[in-house]
Amino acid sequence: MVALKILVVDDEPTVREVVAQYLTRDGFEVHELDRGDMVERAVEEFRPDLIVLDIMLPGANGLDLLRRVGSDRVPVILLTARVDESDRVLGLELGADDYVTKPFSPRELVARVRTVLRRSQPVPAGAAARTEPLRFNGLRIDTCAREVFVDDRLVTLTAKEFDLLAFLARAPRQVFSRAQLLQQVWDSSADFQDPATVTVHVRRLRHKIEANPEQPRWITTVWGVGYRFES
Repeated sequence: MVALKILVVDDEPTVREVVAQYLTRDGFEVHELDRGDMVERAVEEFRPDLIVLDIMLPGANGLDLLRRVGSDRVPVILLTARVDESDRVLGLELGADDYVTKPFSPRELVARVRTVLRRSQPVPAGAAARTEPLRFNGLRIDTCAREVFVDDRLVTLTAKEFDLLAFLARAPRQVFSRAQLLQQVWDSSADFQDPATVTVHVRRLRHKIEANPEQPRWITTVWGVGYRFES
């Protein structure tokens, strides 16, 4: 079996060494960089399946790189030592699939990598015939092909945006709190994740699938509780 490729970008040698060690031990092929201005070339040459990307980098800022590389092409997990929530929110709004705040547990990071990769990899062809797309009025969610269509128009979602939409759509009208969504969709908890992560992803989803994001048709807010999908 071919090992999945992880590009680790961080200017701290100790962080790179520890992360690479744990990922390699878990069976991944790891390529390391210590500068941001080398990332785009490495993406073209190394063709990683996922990028672990620090925000503060010499040569190019991690958030600027996220704008250019974009997780539509490859999933991205951000590493951030900043305590400012706005940096994490901006990263998620730019398309990051997840983030980890320094200092972090290497095992937690490896678990996040596996979760993001599991949900971004194609479903085997044999499984595709067993699952019918979720169909609603004007919205179709193909959980095997991991594609979403609004009025027959293909909408590009990140892996985590798709996971969140599919999870909610499988249980129409059921209300889920942000803590429940972190547990079910992110395989994490509020101990490791900021609940604002859910809020950002819901906002991004609404801008992609709703005719009017300010008055959503599909993903509605139940104030003081959480979110639900309207069938």
